[in-house]
Formats: sequence, structure tokens, C-alpha cells
Amino acid sequence: MADKPRILHDSKDLIWSLIPLLLIALVVAGISGSCSFGFGNSATDHTIPSFDAKAGLQADADTMPFSIREPDLPKDWKSNSGTTQEVGSSVSSNVGWITPDGVYVQLTQTGATEDALVYKLLSDKATGEGVVDIDGQKWVKYAGEGDKRAWIADFGDVRIAVVSRDEPSMTVMAKAVGQAQPLPHKSRP
Repeated sequence: MADKPRILHDSKDLIWSLIPLLLIALVVAGISGSCSFGFGNSATDHTIPSFDAKAGLQADADTMPFSIREPDLPKDWKSNSGTTQEVGSSVSSNVGWITPDGVYVQLTQTGATEDALVYKLLSDKATGEGVVDIDGQKWVKYAGEGDKRAWIADFGDVRIAVVSRDEPSMTVMAKAVGQAQPLPHKSRP
């Protein structure tokens, strides 16, 4: 029997041609690890990227012109990101963690002014919400859009910010930062 004439091909023929191609593409992507499947809105172990916070913070301590602290956090907090960026006329070291509850907490350390840091983290719409004392260190509380919050403390040569939407997690981070000593550095510009 001869193939159908081209004029008689319709959308069903197209769909039946594409289904095997899509299945092949999904199998290849799954095998190569290029995609993952998940539902819901909470972070789980298999969806959290891994970042070596210790190495990242040490690299920043070796190259940045201000002291960097490495907080001793609970073992079930997973570091998942690290960046540097400009803040005002300075740079910043940024590392993020995911708590066991799926809450993101960011630690930012910079030589920039508090005003420049607030603007960078929360924009010009940030509002002050008072001060909290954690183990003798004063942290100025700021609210941004939505429920995003930042606590900022002045440690002399460095301003440190804790950013999250969850105040109990922010308290854990602020305590750990307050207890941490500046990391040793190889050379500083």
C-alpha cells in the first residue's frame, strides 16, 4: 500500500510524528541530568544546589579589603549560593543558606556604608523597624517589599547584613556571625 498523498496529511499525523521525538528528548535529558521533576514550593535536599561556603568565604577574606567572618551554623543548614557584587563604592561577599524548613537566609559582608547596603538589598522603599540586640551587638532592622527583611550591624571595618523572611532564622545567623572571628587572610589589597 502506498503512503498517503501529502495533501491528506493533517495535524494528527504531525502529533504522532512528534510524540516519539519528545519521548527521546526526555529520556536523553533525564539520563544526562539536565532536568529534574518536582512539585510543590519547598526546597528539598535533591533540589538544593551545593556551594562550599567555607572556601568561598576564605577566598573573599583573601581578596577583599575588609574582614570576613564565617558563621558556625547548625549542621542541617545547607549553603547553596555565593556571589560578590558592587555595593556603593565597595564590594560585597554574599553567601546563602537553606534551613531545614526550606527558608533562605543570606549573609552579606561589605565595606560600604549602611545606607548603600540597605539600598542594594531592599531598594529605596526600605523602612527602618528599630534595633535588636543580639549578644551585645546592635542590629538595625529594615523591612523591604513583601515580607523581606534585613538586619544590619556595624563591625567596624565591615557592615554585615542578614537577609531573610524568617526572623528566627535571622536570629540564628546573627548570633553565629557575632560569635565568629574574622578569617585569616593571605594578603589584602
